Amino acid sequence: MDNGKDKEAALDNSENNPADSGIVSKNFIEQIIEKDIKEGHCTTVVTRFPPEPNGYLHIGHAKSILLNNGLAKEYGGRFNLRFDDTNPTKEKTEFVESIIADVKWIGGDYEDRLFFASDYFDQMYEGAVKLIKKGKAYVCDLTAEEIREYRGTLTEPGKESPYRNRTLEENLRLFEEMKDGRYEDGSKVLRAKIDMASPNINMRDPIIYRIARMTHHNTGDKWCIYPMYDFAHPIEDAIEGVTHSICTLEFEDHRPLYDWVVTELEYENPPRQIEFAKLYLTNVITGKRYIKKLVEEGIVDGWDDPRLVSISALRRRGFTPESIKMFMELCGVSKSQSSVDYPMLEYCIREDLKLKKPRVMAVLDPVKLVITNYPEDMTEFMEVSNNQENEEMGSRQVAFGRELYIDREDFKIDPPRKYFRLFPGNEVRLMNAYFVTCTGYVTDENGVVTEVQATYDPKTRSGSGFNERKVKGTIHWVDAKTSVKAEVRLYENIVDEEKGVYNEDGSLNLNPNSITVLKDCRIEHSVSEAKSYDSFQFLRHGYFCVDSKDSAKDNLVFNRIVSLKSSYKPE
Repeated sequence: MDNGKDKEAALDNSENNPADSGIVSKNFIEQIIEKDIKEGHCTTVVTRFPPEPNGYLHIGHAKSILLNNGLAKEYGGRFNLRFDDTNPTKEKTEFVESIIADVKWIGGDYEDRLFFASDYFDQMYEGAVKLIKKGKAYVCDLTAEEIREYRGTLTEPGKESPYRNRTLEENLRLFEEMKDGRYEDGSKVLRAKIDMASPNINMRDPIIYRIARMTHHNTGDKWCIYPMYDFAHPIEDAIEGVTHSICTLEFEDHRPLYDWVVTELEYENPPRQIEFAKLYLTNVITGKRYIKKLVEEGIVDGWDDPRLVSISALRRRGFTPESIKMFMELCGVSKSQSSVDYPMLEYCIREDLKLKKPRVMAVLDPVKLVITNYPEDMTEFMEVSNNQENEEMGSRQVAFGRELYIDREDFKIDPPRKYFRLFPGNEVRLMNAYFVTCTGYVTDENGVVTEVQATYDPKTRSGSGFNERKVKGTIHWVDAKTSVKAEVRLYENIVDEEKGVYNEDGSLNLNPNSITVLKDCRIEHSVSEAKSYDSFQFLRHGYFCVDSKDSAKDNLVFNRIVSLKSSYKPE
């Protein structure tokens, strides 16, 4: 979403798309912004991404980051990162740091504009006092349960609190005493005085401050009262000069309260709230409560476990910012709720990596292949293309010797029909090397093959122009002497896709086979210097990334990003 002129706007699910005009249509948010600019409601567009620091960001947050940052960039404006840290019970510095890293990685360019809602607590308190003085807020002694009872239902109006008509002086005194710690947690709240008969329940005298003795990650123990989100958020936007407060559809019913707050506090050029549809990805877990449970029970190894779709998990698994941006462009921006299949995200990472990454030979389930007529002390180097679809990536030299490793599935003692790989008496090509013919094999006491034996034909070296005969099978290999030993982790969806994400009781349907760890894999020597997040295509197996948490120079660990086959077909 860097440029309103490019193709991503055309992928918008919302309004007119004049296919034959050559003009790229704007999504509905762009249309609103352009109307506001034209009518003089704003001159510089200011957007923000306002996460709560109570967990790690997930794939849905990436859409909001890219949308808000992209709109600011498109209209030459500013993009802010602001933490809505108004609830210290669930907030941690760990989450703040992880969110900052995620926003930077995904491409959210907030420059030096990093803000915290807690930076504005003094102004929020002053705003609450202003509402009291205007007769628009009062201190209420009802319990939380009584407030719910008085609130009414969707079909019945609420009842006014018996404390609603306290005098201005009494409300000011009580609110100050709340701030000074004179009352127990939960014994009093400050409520906006709006309309208990409003058809919108959010406008029925909502709570705007509560007493809560909690140490805040940013302000320490300075405060024992904290503002509620619906009161704090519009104030934060107004203080920062946000012009368009872009949020997801669940906040649509909260917009009248948002507008009420900025109007009653008399902010000049108040921000405008616009809602768009959330990103729903099928068969994934995004709920912070559920992920927290998986982490605490040791089912996953942290919020960045590659089976999750937190942004840090996707980064660790090997997804790229470019692939996630492509995914968001395909999803588009809409007012209509819909869901997207995970294979679309996999398609995007394949598309991003296929021309960028070297293709290397890796043997995940190795069995030794001994070429009995090859000189024992000889090593040759075969020239191998780094990426057959991108000649600009050049080539490399790969060692070849008498002893190699091949994948166990590439040899059968008794092959099925139409099996064209190695079996006794059959000839195949070793990729980028020679034709070899299987002459024998060795098994252990359990009948498991431990060694395959073959002879090679020196005339058949790849690139020599040999064409006297053809073979139907080609298999990959690595040199036993120079190959690198590595651990490889194969991932499947952590959710049992046949059953869906949740059981009827709300528990998770987990896939018991969501991870397979292969300890003794062999990979060609070219990966020996690979560092965290370096990624490769392992021929026939998929795309793999060096794990950023567990991998070490002398103990490489690779995560499979995605297999080579896709069930998603772009329209």
